[in-house]
This record gives sequence, structure tokens and C-alpha cells, in this order.
Amino acid sequence: MTSAVVFAYSEVGVRCLRVLLREGVHVALVVTHEDDPSERQWFGSVAELAREHRVPVSTPADPNTEEVIERIELLRPDFLFSFYYRSLLSERLLATAARGALNMHGSLLPKYRGRAPVNWAIVKGEEETGASLHYMEARPDAGPLVGQEAVPILINDTALDVSMNVAAAAERLLRRCLPDLIAGRAPSAALDLARGSYFGRRGPEDGKIHWDRPALEIHNLIRAVAPPFPGAFGHFGGHTLRVLGSRYLARSARHTVRAPCLYAEAGALQLDCSDGKQLTLTQTEFEGAVLSAESFVDRFGSAPLHLF
Repeated sequence: MTSAVVFAYSEVGVRCLRVLLREGVHVALVVTHEDDPSERQWFGSVAELAREHRVPVSTPADPNTEEVIERIELLRPDFLFSFYYRSLLSERLLATAARGALNMHGSLLPKYRGRAPVNWAIVKGEEETGASLHYMEARPDAGPLVGQEAVPILINDTALDVSMNVAAAAERLLRRCLPDLIAGRAPSAALDLARGSYFGRRGPEDGKIHWDRPALEIHNLIRAVAPPFPGAFGHFGGHTLRVLGSRYLARSARHTVRAPCLYAEAGALQLDCSDGKQLTLTQTEFEGAVLSAESFVDRFGSAPLHLF
């Protein structure tokens, strides 16, 4: 029987672990993370799934310690899998797998190597992304490619929409590739990293809106960090406006002379942008309360509010 040690977290972790269990792989150990109480848990629990199947679970703060490596060496796994696990694995740890260590990454490698690939792809205006299964090496997301599955990014998709689609693609991809991995006939194609890109971790400040940017660029930022992610925000007149949702219809702005400006129209908040396009803000908060079109008029009046 083929055996594996699985490092996993988030929705991709849950779905891919489920594939291994369903396909009869003996999962000797699952290594995952303790949930962060400050993070909204929009995804399933890898630990709960593992325990349901009576698979041992470990949650070390550092997976590369001597204790963890020695434990896995004793298990002598055929494969080591990393499914959205958030820590880099050392070369010594990767070497514990007799037949290879593989990672499932949430982009079409070599594009968007590194952290938060779905969020970055949306910020950059990509029209597709996907899942990539590849062998691991010392450099992150750089080892030979086994397979990929693409998913579209539609113009009003949020990061949650795309993340769930990528998780489903990762599940299909692993199910398709697993028989070839077990049989020893899986492809292994070197990545041309010069044709790709690498991005780092995103923080709350990366959600800041610059009002002078084009409408589509602002929209891409808003949907890339929309809840359950931290959300976008912009400053004006000493105040902060949280923007948690938007819709882009490529409509022309109504108040180009005063753009960028915010106003209420047709029961919604509209943002006229510097490129002459209009953006509808579907969910906003001001001073900790929901800011509707009606409450906006009550507070700021019916004239366009200039944001500079």
C-alpha cells in the first residue's frame, strides 16, 4: 500500500487529504496548523477530517525540528504532500519521502509563486488562475511540474469565489494525477522561473485604496481582499471608509470634473474614478457602521463628495 505524510491546511488541504483517503493511500500522519483565533475560518478543518479517519495529527510550531523529522523518518513514507501548508519544509524533511515530495500551489506556475497567489492574481487583473501540482525543492514553488488545472477569474469574482474554485480544481487535479504518481509514470517538467513571478505575504496595509487609480484597478483590489479577508479601506477628510464589496460594469462616470468622488444614485453608492469610469460600491462601512446610500445622503448630502 502506498503511504504518505501530509502537511495541509485550508480548503485545498481538506479536499486533497480527502482524495488521498478515498483513493486508499495510507496516510500515516497529518501535520497541520493550530487555527488562528484572529482569522476568519472560511475553510474546513484538516485536523477534524484526519481525526474522523483515525489518522494521527500533529501541530508543531516549526515542522523542521529534529523531533518532527525523526518521527517522519521512522514512518518511511513513499510520498510527502504539502497542501496549502503555510511553512516551508527543509531539504532534510523533503528527503524523508522515498518517492518524492509534492506541493499543491494555488496558481498556474511559474506565475504567482509565493504567498497569497489567489489574492495577488486578482489584484493584478488576471482572467484565470488555477492549481499546480509540483515536486518540492529548496526554493519555494520552483520544482518540476506534474500537472495543472486552470479556472477562470470573472470580473466580479471575489477572492473567496476564486479560492473555492481553485480548491475544487486542486481536488480534481490530484485525483487525476495520483494514479500516475503511484505507478511511477507521472510527468515531471522543469519550470521556467524566468517566465514567472514571485509575490510575498499580504498584510492589512496592502488593502489601502488610492482614490486616484482607475476604476478597474480599485475594483480588483476590493474584491481581492473582500471578506472573509481583511477588506479594503480608503481615507478622505481625516476619515476612513471600509469598502468590502464592489461591482464593475464599465459604465462611464457622471461627475468627471470632480472625480474621484462618491455619491448616492439608484439606491447604491457610486464611485466616479479618475479614468472616467464608474464603480458601484456594494458594501461599505463608516465609523464602524454600515454606510448605505440613504445614510450617506443623511451624513454627507446629495452632492458628489470629492475624495481628495
